[in-house]
Amino acid sequence: MLTTERTNQIEILAKFLKEKRVQSGLSQKDVAEKLGYSTSQFISNWERGISHPPLNTLRSLSQLYKINPEEMFEVLLKATVAQVEVDLKKKFYASATTGTEASHGG
Repeated sequence: MLTTERTNQIEILAKFLKEKRVQSGLSQKDVAEKLGYSTSQFISNWERGISHPPLNTLRSLSQLYKINPEEMFEVLLKATVAQVEVDLKKKFYASATTGTEASHGG
């Protein structure tokens, strides 16, 4: 269940990035060149949810795709909060089942 939740949030950001690029009429190669990347593989990885663009690049993408930076921020925030929530749940419940912290008082 947790893996599915995390995957869905990553897919939301990836889908958003691809959708906005396509709406802008740009190819992955166009975006890579405008951002100074040597290959479009970076853009492809972002759009497939394999990796995330750096924050300053997200601001540049907002300008490049002619979208409100606040819209980009909101999608990033939702994806990040969901990812942190999944990670914390995983750690919290994993530590509860091992009992290591309870036995050490912390």
